Amino acid sequence: MYVFASCMQFFALLCALLGGGLALYDIWRGRDDMLPLVEKFHWLIAVPLLLASAMLLHALYWNDFQIQYVASYTDLILPVFYRLTAFWAGQQGSMLFWALAVALSGSLFALTGVRKSLAPTTRLWYWVFFYAIMAFFALILTTWSNPFIMQTPAPKDGNGLNPLLQNPGMIFHPPLLFLGYGGFTAPACLALAQTLSGRPNEEKTWFSLTRSFIILAWLFLTAGIMLGAWWAYMELGWGGYWAWDPVENASLLPWLIGTAALHTLIIEERRHKLHRVNVVMMALTTVSAFFATYLVRSGVVQSVHAFGDSSVGTPLTVFIFAGLLITFWAALGAKAQGKPLAGPNSREGLLVLMAWILLALTIIILAATLWPQISKLWTDASQGLDAAFYNRVCLPLGTLIIIIMALCPWLRMGGGLNRKGAFLGFIACIHVSVAALWVMGYRQPTALVATSAAIGLIYNTVLLCKNTAVLRSLSAMGAVGAHLGMALVTIGIAFSGPYSQDKDIMLAQGQSDTIQDYAATLLELRNGRASGYEYIAARIQVRKGEKILGIIEPERRIYDKFGANQFSEVDVIPGPGDEIYASLLGLDEEKRVLVRISVKPLVNWLWLGGAILCLLPLLCLWRRKPEPPAQEREQTQHA
Repeated sequence: MYVFASCMQFFALLCALLGGGLALYDIWRGRDDMLPLVEKFHWLIAVPLLLASAMLLHALYWNDFQIQYVASYTDLILPVFYRLTAFWAGQQGSMLFWALAVALSGSLFALTGVRKSLAPTTRLWYWVFFYAIMAFFALILTTWSNPFIMQTPAPKDGNGLNPLLQNPGMIFHPPLLFLGYGGFTAPACLALAQTLSGRPNEEKTWFSLTRSFIILAWLFLTAGIMLGAWWAYMELGWGGYWAWDPVENASLLPWLIGTAALHTLIIEERRHKLHRVNVVMMALTTVSAFFATYLVRSGVVQSVHAFGDSSVGTPLTVFIFAGLLITFWAALGAKAQGKPLAGPNSREGLLVLMAWILLALTIIILAATLWPQISKLWTDASQGLDAAFYNRVCLPLGTLIIIIMALCPWLRMGGGLNRKGAFLGFIACIHVSVAALWVMGYRQPTALVATSAAIGLIYNTVLLCKNTAVLRSLSAMGAVGAHLGMALVTIGIAFSGPYSQDKDIMLAQGQSDTIQDYAATLLELRNGRASGYEYIAARIQVRKGEKILGIIEPERRIYDKFGANQFSEVDVIPGPGDEIYASLLGLDEEKRVLVRISVKPLVNWLWLGGAILCLLPLLCLWRRKPEPPAQEREQTQHA
């Protein structure tokens, strides 16, 4: 059966090559008689990959250890939901899942029927790019990263799943990232296709036809990143949610470029400018997703998330450079359109400035992530950059983005101020926020400015929600919701980062210690054995004054199949203000426990804002009105 699964992957490779080849042949001949056949090949790719995925899930469910992948990432005692999610726990399975996500997004695009409004040449170019990507995935799966490699004899038990991955966040975090990566593929392929066909004014624009794909891909990617941050916060035990780890940075790169594209697309949609820029941005979003995969799988960086050195690094490098060459070749060959951009005293100018800052952040994070390799050019010892560097450089730029988001609604697209009276109220709100935070003792400059700008953004949201036109438009409400979510995320980061307090305390049973206004008392220390691991657990009561806030029970575990490595299981007492966070660090000979107690102010605003940021923009899937025909767009452009 598993030989059949490998054959399905190879069959998908042949079909991708044949479909792309037929499309190129038609383009070379200047004809489109093969197009109906070309547009059927996506089924011959998606269905085999779906069957292969089902077979891998079958093997995981039934603990079929004759497959190396199953034996490497599962064992007999692993709960069934973790066995199934081991699908994307390793390199081979995650590549298959990503390939499936891209294949299904291509089939979904074909089923929507929007392709029928495109010129035949555009459709042919689209399938050339899409099948090229699918051929690359299928090549990886059939050669360097095949999840169906067999072993004989099959072991009686597997190696088990890394305890760090046995967390609800890791059930959803990787697949959401891959759905985000895959969702951007169809818009990127269509952007390049429409540019190369030379008929962008004769058909609906690529971004209007793939608008739902772009929004959903961005939401999936955002949700994946937020869940990854929550997983790091709850599972790694160090008390933070973003350590600027290389693989964390890798997932952030396509998000930054995709977010910049979402804002520059507003300018193209409303002002008919930045056509070539947006083509590059959308294609780069997909290329950067492959680069993120390269960082995780090539062994070029060291990370708790990475899969280590593997054989896919070289083919990924070749594919990334080929994607960059094709992207800039297609975009630079297109005809420039539109009038010059408006100045910085306009909403259009601020949107462009925001996009530039997002791209600057992308370049900074990319260079800093690769710095250990770059530094080898002049020294034998690689030199990495710590979290302090990222915070010092990136957080001020992020604060500037929040300021721009707060100012944008008050400017017209072409320039000039909207509603001067209400704008004065906005300025007053900012000044009052700064003064109030300063009086309360929150004086860290970046956090102070960012929080005040976020409060201004919330002020804008309240005013916009009173606007009848906004209330009648689900799309506008979705955009307002995204900005509200970003404001709450900003406040959560601004307080939980610089104002977090940590204290390592040594407690015997019945002893207490304090941190800020909170007292922690060790009620009980117990040890024992659970399925597959031994543990020690501390039961700690937390009080504020005379009020008992709750009980926290952090643990330390040693798993049978992971040697002497110790794994921390944290516990929290959540709250709308401070959250009490505890991790058990160790136990001494006198049976006293060393516990790190942390007070995290407003950290739950980060998770609340993240949820809003991932859910309310779903309203943007409903358009306010259809896009005007091409002739009308041309008249508007030259008006």
